[in-house]
Amino acid sequence: MRSVSPADIACLLPHSGSMVLLDAVLEHDASAIHCLAQRHHAVDNPLRIDGRLPAWCGLEYAAQAMAVHQGLCAGDANPPVRGFLAVARDLVMMSTDLDELAGNLHIQAEKLIAESGRSIYQFQLSSEGKMLLKGRAAVVLQGASE
Repeated sequence: MRSVSPADIACLLPHSGSMVLLDAVLEHDASAIHCLAQRHHAVDNPLRIDGRLPAWCGLEYAAQAMAVHQGLCAGDANPPVRGFLAVARDLVMMSTDLDELAGNLHIQAEKLIAESGRSIYQFQLSSEGKMLLKGRAAVVLQGASE
């Protein structure tokens, strides 16, 4: 596993500033990534609605972990390719809000299938050993062949 700095994370995402929600990559390999986030505590988190950070916003945290994973797997020789979350399925939320959590968010994503610029990941968010959100998501990279 190569070391991943906060600047590396920001370069692998299509976002900037406060919209970069991940703070660290704890582990990654060709099939999975484990990230850490603390931005759910920030009062200026851009996903807050009426001062709250609903648990379904965890989908954006998971999408960012998937994007970072895609970029890390592409390697230094290939520039990051933008993608989009095409579909989310089997979402299960075990919490109503993320901002009320005392601990850090742990975001884990595992690539189940990848072909022709399309991937399916299963993901989960947890804090202090408690599962918060889980599901599956399909990611399509820009320029993926039909």
